[in-house]
Amino acid sequence: MSATELATKINQREISPVEVTEFFIQRIEERNKSINAFVYFAYEEALARAKEAERAVLRDDSLGPLHGVPTALKDLFCAKPGWISTFGGIRVLKDNVVYHSCSYGERLEGAGAIFLGKTNSPTLGFNAATDNYLFGATRNPFDLTRNAGGSSGGSAAAVADGLLPIAEGTDTGGSIRIPAAMCGVFGFKPGGGRVPYLGRPNGFRTYMFSTEGTLTRTVEDAAVGLSLLTGYDDRDPYSSYDKVDFMSALRGSVKGWRIAYSPNFDVFPVDRRVSETVSQAVRLFELAGATVEEVKVGIPYHQRELSDLFCRVVMQGAMLPLMESFKTKGLDILRDYRDDLPQHCLDWIEKTHDMTALDANFDQIMRTQIFDSIQNVFQNYDLLITPTVCVPPTLNQADGNSMGPTQINGEEVNPFIGWCMTYLTNFTGHPTASIPAGLTDENHPIGMQIIGKRYADGDVLTASAVFEQLKPWFQTYELCKDRPLNV
Repeated sequence: MSATELATKINQREISPVEVTEFFIQRIEERNKSINAFVYFAYEEALARAKEAERAVLRDDSLGPLHGVPTALKDLFCAKPGWISTFGGIRVLKDNVVYHSCSYGERLEGAGAIFLGKTNSPTLGFNAATDNYLFGATRNPFDLTRNAGGSSGGSAAAVADGLLPIAEGTDTGGSIRIPAAMCGVFGFKPGGGRVPYLGRPNGFRTYMFSTEGTLTRTVEDAAVGLSLLTGYDDRDPYSSYDKVDFMSALRGSVKGWRIAYSPNFDVFPVDRRVSETVSQAVRLFELAGATVEEVKVGIPYHQRELSDLFCRVVMQGAMLPLMESFKTKGLDILRDYRDDLPQHCLDWIEKTHDMTALDANFDQIMRTQIFDSIQNVFQNYDLLITPTVCVPPTLNQADGNSMGPTQINGEEVNPFIGWCMTYLTNFTGHPTASIPAGLTDENHPIGMQIIGKRYADGDVLTASAVFEQLKPWFQTYELCKDRPLNV
């Protein structure tokens, strides 16, 4: 069942929150070991909350939109007080208890959702595949030899495999959309400012448009999650007052819309299987009355320049400050626990450590040029659609260093982000979703990226709901259901 269906049946007393929680705990116990999606388990706390949720139903209390529905947090920067946070499987942090909350934890728990634990992510979230030295790789429920994508790979795999109907993702460079594409689920990155950022000590998160969001099997569930996540919070200096009726967006039409299609953002090499699947999928919008035209976006940089820009901006804006913050707790990871970090993280820490303010300003100028290019497309079109990532799901490795390809169509790419067309809208703040576009001949999922105008999150949901009706994908989860339960 979807999260929405579960909530309805709980509200109508057809099933109980305790029954639902026990079912999903049993399902996690049976299936998680083979995919390694969950890495922190909070069963006792979840069952206690489920019992209280059941009492609320029996008292005829006013119930939240996700009352009794199970969910999970991502083990990276997101937290619930008293829970472990390893920041993506850093071994020295295996017992690191935190005492702060994130928006997803606060708002979904306030809506009645029950948190069963935390899901796997790559070290520092700095990889488009989910793998680390503490927990290992998260395997793709469609093919256990393949990776679930990153950095919200544990959440995407859990949702695809039916361990949860809805899970949290965070997205700084595509970390919701990349695993959504690889695991055949729906991933929505809200526009910049929609979801409050509660991080401290630096509340001005200006280096990228980074956000929390949802991974679901249905567009409706994403709309429910977004309705809860978005909205003003005075702890975030950039929080938006604007409130969108996401549920009404589900009933919208794309008739008369002009849709721009870029098969490669001008500069990315794309695997033929991805190109063919997405080029066929985008044409389905014409059946709903839209016009689809292939366009040039006008990106003025080579794809290697773009991926290098992403690495510099994220490393300087987020990762280096995080390393310094650990020092205030008496933990010098770069000095004493360097082996806990993969080599590509160490390399980029070294490359960016001595960057100047002028260097950082030049990088923001590059971001501005990318923003202007995408904005120019929206002068004439309602949506911009591209593939989500350039290749089908990538292979797992046994050493904790699973990554993407080093070459596509003979062209070299950065193996931990350069094969993803997602991070451009983290530079710009446009709302973006990855929707299942189809399967390869090997039954590997392919994702299609739907990009809306700034603050037009509702348009992205409308188009996604229309596509879901034109090309339903729910039946593809039967492939996950029947997968092997051992590795």
